Amino acid sequence: MKIKKKTIVLVLILPPLTFFISLYIHIPKGRLNPASMVSFRLMDRNNILLREVLSAEGGHCHWVRLEEISPHLPKATVVAEDKHFFLHPGVNFLAIARAFIQNIRSGRIVSGASTITQQLVRNTYHVRRNVFSKIYEAWLALRMENTLSKDEILTQYLNRVCYGNQAYGIEAASRLYFDKPSSHLSLAEAAFLAGLPRSPSYLNPYRSFDKGKKRQREILERMYSQSFITQDELERALEEKLNLISEKDKFRAPHFCDYILNQISSKERTKLSAIQTTLDYTLQEKVDILVKSHLKTLETHEVSNAAVIVLDNTTGEILCMIGSKDFFDYRHDGQVNGAVSLRQPGSTLKPFTYALALENGMTAATILEDVETQFMTPQGSYIPQNYDKKFHGPIRMRSALACSYNVPATSALQSLGSDLLYQRLKRLGFESLRKSPSFYGIGLTLGNGEVTLLELVSAYSTLARQGLFIQEKSILKAFDVDNNQVVKEQKSTRIPLFTSQVAYIITHILADRDARIPSFGYNSPLSLPFPCASKTGTSKDFRDNWTIGYTPRYTVGVWVGNFDGKPMQNVSGITGCGPLFKDIMLFLEKKKSGGAFKEPEKLIWAKICPLSGKLPTASCPGIIEEIFIEGTEPQDSCFFHQKIGTVYNKDKLRQLMEKPLEEMIAISFPVNGDIFKIDPILRKKYQTIKFKAHVPEEMGVDKIEWWLNNQKIGVSEYPFSLSWNLKPGFHTIRASARKGKKMIKSRPIKITVFS
Repeated sequence: MKIKKKTIVLVLILPPLTFFISLYIHIPKGRLNPASMVSFRLMDRNNILLREVLSAEGGHCHWVRLEEISPHLPKATVVAEDKHFFLHPGVNFLAIARAFIQNIRSGRIVSGASTITQQLVRNTYHVRRNVFSKIYEAWLALRMENTLSKDEILTQYLNRVCYGNQAYGIEAASRLYFDKPSSHLSLAEAAFLAGLPRSPSYLNPYRSFDKGKKRQREILERMYSQSFITQDELERALEEKLNLISEKDKFRAPHFCDYILNQISSKERTKLSAIQTTLDYTLQEKVDILVKSHLKTLETHEVSNAAVIVLDNTTGEILCMIGSKDFFDYRHDGQVNGAVSLRQPGSTLKPFTYALALENGMTAATILEDVETQFMTPQGSYIPQNYDKKFHGPIRMRSALACSYNVPATSALQSLGSDLLYQRLKRLGFESLRKSPSFYGIGLTLGNGEVTLLELVSAYSTLARQGLFIQEKSILKAFDVDNNQVVKEQKSTRIPLFTSQVAYIITHILADRDARIPSFGYNSPLSLPFPCASKTGTSKDFRDNWTIGYTPRYTVGVWVGNFDGKPMQNVSGITGCGPLFKDIMLFLEKKKSGGAFKEPEKLIWAKICPLSGKLPTASCPGIIEEIFIEGTEPQDSCFFHQKIGTVYNKDKLRQLMEKPLEEMIAISFPVNGDIFKIDPILRKKYQTIKFKAHVPEEMGVDKIEWWLNNQKIGVSEYPFSLSWNLKPGFHTIRASARKGKKMIKSRPIKITVFS
């Protein structure tokens, strides 16, 4: 009998005791871990949302702390969902009893009486809604209250509850519907959002906005009745207009976002909640508008797409990446990212060839031959042609690079060896050059390999940085699911690949407006009202146009063409990319481009003869200044121009007479190829130049005739000079003299005069 009493006591006491003890078993931390809820966000450098990748739960969720949420929201939520939240132990037994009676009377479930804690349990355990599960849910809710504080429960709830349209948690909802962080929510907005979890589908703001407003009013009036807000706050909130953001996906800077996501493994992504990138979305928007506008002007030239990169030279950060005109233009392969696609770079690699030439003894004054030349390559013989289909004779390196002539660049690389250029390009980050140096040969300097726009921009920024290479950056910060910053390392080591002197000379040439006039004219798109070094390129068969350039602060790369490889019509680097490049640079100048390029030490400016590149003599018709690395300045005098003695000598005269007649009179000024500019302010009658000719005394000529464009314009005696007023146009000048019955003529001199 005693045994039976003990058994009865155990039966009566043990289950309730066990149940009571079980209430103090903590909810496993894994259940409360936000990792599966949090979606992955890409932000620009100013925290503008670029793209959001759905979480494992299939929604958008940004985990925030309670103190980071507008103080109106927790109050509105408690009023809307569970007014006794701070009083009950997780389950509101009075509410359950009331709901039970209501459901019995109605014959169906009309009220669930779920507390905020129970709703949190439902979201973390995915409990089904039936009578038996309600008991299980209540038990878990009681345990939840013994695991977390009220504020922690509210934090979990506000970050997990669904607000409709795949928005889980208040931060995601606030950004979706009002495009603002939850900390900035007004009372009216907070009350509106607090009403949505009751029935996200029925109260969907995009389809049932009026129903949501009605629910908002109810919540605001309850807040007033429970003294959460004043009468004045109630009235202002009811009058406030809600600016609901239109229903559309946030899909900004799509190519850049894809570029970032390709750098992060799926395993890494599960550990992160957000990445702050280097992109400046305000700049991105502006450049995007410029791209679309510019491409409209090129439609008749069979151009359908463009790509742009803007890099900060100081940090190597990518500020802008436009991959195509329109990501969703399937007709023109808009999802192809032209910023990282392989294309032939045309002449854009020439500056690096000439930089190596400077390292190996050449100077900006070195004379290079631009004549028809046959080069032997592993693929056979090769005769490079210039863009203008002409050859320009002996020219200085400065002119060869500035005018982008092909033969001098090819000759320079042949003397250096293609291996040297290939290895330097690889160190500059051109990982796309995967073939051997012998495969490319000397054609590498003319762009017979394939590279990306990003590689080109990064390499040019090295020149802007006085020869220091920095790996480009695209990520500033990364955050874990608890919003703690984690280290995301990106290379930032500065590697000297060129001396500052070499980089400066190349920069000075690329920024020399006068030096490129013969090829590009005076008022080309590359002519900017501030220091800017730039280079164009056009690939074989006009499939790719490039313009790459830099100021001390920014490097900009522009490509235009067609992703299907279709050739463009009558478009070059200067006409295809140049205008867009100029507009972008002008916009960046408003943000301060960095002023002038800083000239490093150990550089010397020296006077030279423009034809020979040597020290000028009294016989040289003109003198210019050129920049040299200390120790490489010319030591020899010009041998092109020599004054013939005045002593009469029969043998000398006979030698002269045996020369071709046009060589006996020489125009000493102007020099063939000279370019002049008419000053728009100075009176035209004062804008003259003086033609000068050299005539050997042995010839016995006392006067010569001057001819301009095959028309006689004057006669002059010793010292054989004639003043001429500048006139716009292209002009051919000759000097002639009569020797007995023979007419002796000089070689023709061609000049250009711009208005």
